[in-house]
Amino acid sequence: MKNFKISYLILLFLFTWSCSEEETRQEESSTTKEAPIMQSAQREGLKPIGSGVMMQAFYWDVPAGGTWWNTLDTKVQDWSNAGIDAIWLPPVSKAQNGPFSMGYDPFDYFDFGEYNQMGSVETRFGSRTELTNMIDTAHQYGLSVIADIVINHNSGGDLEANPYTGTNTYSDFNPLSGNFFRSATDFHSNNIHANDSGAFGGFSDLCHDQAYVQDWLWKNPNSVAKYYRDVIGFDGWRFDYVKGFEPWVVKDWKNEVGGFSVGEYWDSNVSTLDYWTGAAEASAFDFACYYKMKDAFMGNNLNALNDNMLWKQNASKAVTFVTNHDTDEITNNKILAYAYILTHEGYPTIFYRDYEEWLNKERLNNLIWIHNNLAGGSTTILHVDTEEYVAKRNGYNNDGLVVYINNSDSWQERWVETNWSNTVIKDYTGHSSWEPTTQSGKWVKIQAPPKSYSVWSLK
Repeated sequence: MKNFKISYLILLFLFTWSCSEEETRQEESSTTKEAPIMQSAQREGLKPIGSGVMMQAFYWDVPAGGTWWNTLDTKVQDWSNAGIDAIWLPPVSKAQNGPFSMGYDPFDYFDFGEYNQMGSVETRFGSRTELTNMIDTAHQYGLSVIADIVINHNSGGDLEANPYTGTNTYSDFNPLSGNFFRSATDFHSNNIHANDSGAFGGFSDLCHDQAYVQDWLWKNPNSVAKYYRDVIGFDGWRFDYVKGFEPWVVKDWKNEVGGFSVGEYWDSNVSTLDYWTGAAEASAFDFACYYKMKDAFMGNNLNALNDNMLWKQNASKAVTFVTNHDTDEITNNKILAYAYILTHEGYPTIFYRDYEEWLNKERLNNLIWIHNNLAGGSTTILHVDTEEYVAKRNGYNNDGLVVYINNSDSWQERWVETNWSNTVIKDYTGHSSWEPTTQSGKWVKIQAPPKSYSVWSLK
């Protein structure tokens, strides 16, 4: 009997000792240091995302020193008054480069500028309190707040022996927040597979097929997604470098926590972009449109605007933009590119520096007003050549419009067929003083100034 008890105790010890790391990690993934304080997926009083225009509320290397959240706090009221409906923030958590990082090398997803790690307490942008105060202000003025989510890769882990590579790798993550510890099993290569869709820049590549990673990123009550939504106050998601992982990740995240979702799939192939939006059930930045506008306005050939773009194939999933923090290639005739995206289908984005520093804010505000009040319905291209482009929006709960973009060096005039008979129209940009009357057959002559544009609708 004694020998049986000893054998039983040995077996019990061995069973306990041999419990898989995954089971232990599953238990760990269900705990966190701070519980969420609200569970609503939709906040009242916000403008519907897509009813206006998104503001990219940062640029690469914004001023360091922890002042950025306070800077944005002073601007959101004016942006809301201008017709912005959402602001897209840079990655908000502590990254490896600490006070100098733009956030795309994430280390601790739950440190928003409150733990002394990676060389600072605050992030480059400020403290947690300054972040949440700014988000509260944005909500007060009806703006949704979009989080830039970097979940393809991590940075800043310590060296550890990696049983999957037989080498030492920087995959030991011990964040001071106490949430989402990571080790070699959570990255590629691991016990599941050697890689996924793509790694980035030599950073540790997260494995989204690991249940532990899914739990911490979006599934558990205190996951990154639910914490960002319920505690910090985010309303939607901009997924960084979605080429690096499968589209089901975005789909699962969105289905778990809701909110507007857009992916950065950096590819000019319209079919590829359209496939990804369907598989992810999310929007995508319209890089096809971006590159065609580059050909049109930098290459001085507006015929490129005839080519296919995501907004032409699936306007409800297209987020259009002229430039962002990674690109600034459309430098010539940039206001013409904004005239294009703000009069056409898709959900347009304005770049912070274009609005606040580089371009004429009054002209951009006028185009935002035109987008929000006149640019409804399907699009019909009426004329395009090397220097001139004319298109009409056919109206949906509004009168629609005709936009005339002129990239030549002189005033141009053109007869076009509108949707209006025997009606006085005017140029809502103020660039032309004409107020012509459309013929009974809906034709009318309009004009546009050199290197500029006009936008016509019912007076």
